[in-house]
Amino acid sequence: MKKYALLLLIALGFSSQLLAQATASASQSTALSLSNAIAITFTASGTNAGTTISLPFATVSDYTNGVASAVQQLKVQSNKLFNVTINTSTANFTYAGATTPAPVMPVSGVLAAQITANATGGTVATSFNNTYASLSSSAQALISGCLNGGNQTFSIQYKTTPGFAYPAGTYTASVVYTATQP
Repeated sequence: MKKYALLLLIALGFSSQLLAQATASASQSTALSLSNAIAITFTASGTNAGTTISLPFATVSDYTNGVASAVQQLKVQSNKLFNVTINTSTANFTYAGATTPAPVMPVSGVLAAQITANATGGTVATSFNNTYASLSSSAQALISGCLNGGNQTFSIQYKTTPGFAYPAGTYTASVVYTATQP
């Protein structure tokens, strides 16, 4: 019995030494300094410069009914809610052709756009929601209250109807999309 008691005391002594080990710890804070970030790009090019959209007028029907483009998709990346506006860079098309003096074709009433798909979580302006709205050099609300995220997309289609008032030539205008965090 004395042997067992002695063994028990020895075992308790070792276990108390194991439990009495010293510990230490250290900690460090990390601070992220985030800035507001927003970018808008065309998904086809991956840049903020889309490809030139060619809208050829070859028949009388084209002049009467207008010509629509293929659908173009844009992507917005934003860490805050955002809005998108649309406008043209000038009030008139730039003319390249043989007619002198150069004809003046206004963008308004000739070039229109519509939203065909919206995956931004925002609300499409009624005038652009699956119906063509005339563009101008003044910024117009396109989509508002869009959700933040890294892949917020929307698709747009252009239609132009110049009628029969303008001579042959190439008429160009730049369409500008602006994504803004309120």
